Amino acid sequence: MFSPVRCCCPMINVEPRSWWQAPVLAMEEVTFKSDTVLSDIHLCTPNQRHLMVRLNGVGQPVFLSQFKFVWNQDSQTDSGAEGGDHGDVPTEETPAGIGSTGSPPGSGGSSEGFFLQASTDSTSQEWLGAHLDEDGDLDVVRRPRAASNPKPAGPPRDKVHPMILMQEEDDILGDEAQEGSTRDVIKIEHTMATPLEDVGKQVWRGALFLADYILFQWDLFQGCTVLELGAGTGLASIVAATVAQTVYCTDVGADLLAMCQRNVALNSHLTASGGGVVKVRELDWLKDDLCTDPDVLFSWSEEDISDLYNHTTILLAAEVFYDDDLTDALFKTLCRLAHKLKNSCTAILSVEKRLNFTLSHLDVTCEAYDHFRSSLYRLEKLEDCQLRFAVEPVEASFPQHLVYERIQQLELWKIFVEPVTSPIASASTAPRLFL
Repeated sequence: MFSPVRCCCPMINVEPRSWWQAPVLAMEEVTFKSDTVLSDIHLCTPNQRHLMVRLNGVGQPVFLSQFKFVWNQDSQTDSGAEGGDHGDVPTEETPAGIGSTGSPPGSGGSSEGFFLQASTDSTSQEWLGAHLDEDGDLDVVRRPRAASNPKPAGPPRDKVHPMILMQEEDDILGDEAQEGSTRDVIKIEHTMATPLEDVGKQVWRGALFLADYILFQWDLFQGCTVLELGAGTGLASIVAATVAQTVYCTDVGADLLAMCQRNVALNSHLTASGGGVVKVRELDWLKDDLCTDPDVLFSWSEEDISDLYNHTTILLAAEVFYDDDLTDALFKTLCRLAHKLKNSCTAILSVEKRLNFTLSHLDVTCEAYDHFRSSLYRLEKLEDCQLRFAVEPVEASFPQHLVYERIQQLELWKIFVEPVTSPIASASTAPRLFL
């Protein structure tokens, strides 16, 4: 759940009263709105085949995309820790030309030694030499339309062309879903452009980055109970459930949680072999208690709460650090939950360091990331007579098992929460962080 920049981003213009009347519709027009944000995952591959399947409860177009797992024993890639940019690596519905050998966790094989078979784009070399005018300014050379191919193989590069299908849900991806093993694809329903408050309905790069780490450290998750905070579309929770015993996939908003539930059902083939269970539940960071009202969708049962507090050992959060107030609320929730958990736990946080130009500073800054780092520091320095919080970064050298652009700005942080063995001299026993 993260917003890159609140700027003019493309938003699909849909007429809800007539979209079902045509079996296939190419939407050629793009509407620009200043309050609309679009994930880099979708922005960088606008002409991939996004399949529009329905309108959600608030009238937003919902698309179905498939993200490929790539397992290969003979090739490996730079993780992005050094260079960071792998060029124009396709993200959604990657062609079947990329090999799919080996076996993912939970399928009876080991994930050790499996690496991404990276693809390279020679066209990216064209941009190595910058063109400057006589004043030293960047001179952008545009190709004239007359020089373009009069009969392009696909739609124009500057337009988004989602496709609306009239197929049954079981066959929604058509023949493309049959090109590889079902264990090589994760299917995710998502939106493509939303207001800032609905960014959890999109797929974000940090969730794929966290999923890579889960697949790399699958033995850490084996048989565990996992809680994800701010799960969004549920991608990381679904991947965790391929090896974990129980995953509580939590967020807020009935429409978002319903989308999460649909994604869990779409990917039951991934979790079935390992016996993992994903439970979609509401967890509001701004409330101290879990919702137990049986009349509320995605509320918690007494059995759920008992299992959560008695068995959870891993907490996850990806791309949720885009607003200072929400960041504070998450750390407060993390601290509160840690005191209620019976066992020591580890929180794994995924964040992308986004640089934005601000008028207040007249410079490029990363205020949301800076606030996140400040919160980590305060958590580690927290004086608490019950728990000790230890923070450390995770080196981004683990292999890439999902196809996306892993950039240098992606980071993982671990928070180890353990009971204090010796009392800390303090006038108060209550933690005072984020209160």
